[in-house]
Amino acid sequence: MVAFPNAKINLGLYITGKRPDGYHNLETIFFPINLKDVLEIIESNEAEQVIFSSSGLTVSGDIADNLCVKAYQLLKKDFPTLPHIKMHLHKVIHMGAGMGGGSSDAAFTLMMLNEKFELGISQQQLLEYALTLGSDCPFFIINKPCLAKGRGEQLTEISLSLDAFQILIVNPGIHVNTAMAFRNLNLHPNSKELESEILKPLITWKTSIHNDFETNVGNAHPDILAIKQKLYELGAIYSSMSGSGSTVFGIFENKINTENIFPANCFYKWV
Repeated sequence: MVAFPNAKINLGLYITGKRPDGYHNLETIFFPINLKDVLEIIESNEAEQVIFSSSGLTVSGDIADNLCVKAYQLLKKDFPTLPHIKMHLHKVIHMGAGMGGGSSDAAFTLMMLNEKFELGISQQQLLEYALTLGSDCPFFIINKPCLAKGRGEQLTEISLSLDAFQILIVNPGIHVNTAMAFRNLNLHPNSKELESEILKPLITWKTSIHNDFETNVGNAHPDILAIKQKLYELGAIYSSMSGSGSTVFGIFENKINTENIFPANCFYKWV
C-alpha cells in the first residue's frame, strides 16, 4: 500500500496560554497543501516487527523514535495480531520547518495500517491515537481546513478554499529550535476571532492575522523574516511563517517567475 502524506501551513497562530500539563493552548487554522512525502507499507515475514527505510531528505534520529514506527507500535499494543511490516518513507517535506511533515507521516501510518489490515478503527479512535503521537497529528486524520484550539486537537472543519490563489512556500534550510520559539512569548487570548477573520477578504489578512512565533524566531533567524518581506515585495497578498518556522509562505493572485529570486540554500515550490 502506498500513500502520500501531505504538509500543512498555519493561517494565523496564536499562543493563548500555558496549560497545567506543560503544553500550551493555541488557536490556528491548519490548511493542507500539495507538498507530499511518499509512504509505502507492505507485510513482512521478517523477525523484526518493523523494518524501516527511507530515501529523499535525510531522516535523522534513532529509528525507534521515528513517528511512523511509533504509530505502528501504538496500534500493535491494542492489536497484538497486527502483522510485521516493512515501511519505506521517501521524504520530501522538510523537517523542523513548521509544515507538520513528521506528524503527517505518523497520521497516515495509522490510517494505512487500519485500512490495510482491516482493524476497524473509527475516525474518532484514530484521532485519539494520533494525539498521543503529537499535537498536530490529529489534523492529518481529517486533512481539511480546520480551526484548531487546545493543544491543536480541538478541531472544527471550516469552509475555506484558496483555489483561486497560488501559494508559494520558501524554506531557508534553517531548523528552528521549538523551545527557543516558545521562550518569553507574550501569552494572551486572541483579541480577534480567527474563525471570522479568516473568512474576510484575503487582502485584510495582512493586518488582522499573524503568527505569534514570528518575533522570537525572526530575532534569532533574521533570514526568515527577510523572506517574508521579499514575498510581499514580489506581490504576495498575504505572507506568514508557518508553525514555529522556518518555512514562510506567500499567497499570490498569480504565479510569478521565481528564478534566481532566493538564495541557493532555499527550497521553494508552488503548492
